[in-house]
Amino acid sequence: MDKVLGIIPARGGSKGIIKKNMKMLNGKPLIDYTIVAAEKSELLDKFIVSTDDKEILEYCKQRGVSAPFIRPDELSTDTASSIDVVLHAIDFFEKNGIFYDSVMLLQPTTPFRSSELIDRSIRCFYKKNLTSIVSVVDVGANHPHRMYSMNQNDALEPLINTNDPMMARQSLPRFYIRSGDIYMISVSELKKNGSLIGSKPHGLEVDALNAVNIDTPLDFFVAESLLS
Repeated sequence: MDKVLGIIPARGGSKGIIKKNMKMLNGKPLIDYTIVAAEKSELLDKFIVSTDDKEILEYCKQRGVSAPFIRPDELSTDTASSIDVVLHAIDFFEKNGIFYDSVMLLQPTTPFRSSELIDRSIRCFYKKNLTSIVSVVDVGANHPHRMYSMNQNDALEPLINTNDPMMARQSLPRFYIRSGDIYMISVSELKKNGSLIGSKPHGLEVDALNAVNIDTPLDFFVAESLLS
């Protein structure tokens, strides 16, 4: 099996939740849940934390986790893209003569991701000879057939025109949204397309109950409630 690098992106700033990655969730910093999952993985060859923050860097040092560089300021803003963060990490290793065949982005904002999911993704990736794999979750009740836009007069327009706007849930076609748990892609596909999703992404469905992606204080409350 080829070499897989796990990358945990963890900048210090955050607008929705101040210092989100180090905020305590049920007695542990949020980032620690992703670190533990990566540590327990049997198939990641290596994982690192990419950060611009001295507190996170010091935490990684105390935990014995590799954080081999301080991320440049231009890759630590609200508008900095994940793809640039990943490419920066790959470039760092390649300049030091270390090459990986594929990378997996492990966002700290999805704390319920397990090491089993990481390894299942890697096995699927290589068994099916994929170039990219992305974890997804069923949209459930937030279905496109039930969505509307609203004009300036508050008139509703359906997102999808259908003869039966009140279609029973069981009859609705299945739609998915990225869960945020897993983004895995070959380095060659990443460099070729400049996207973490790639040109032909393979979907890996995850349990909706575990697909908590923390972006707001409400998300944090939900995660804490589920853990406790």
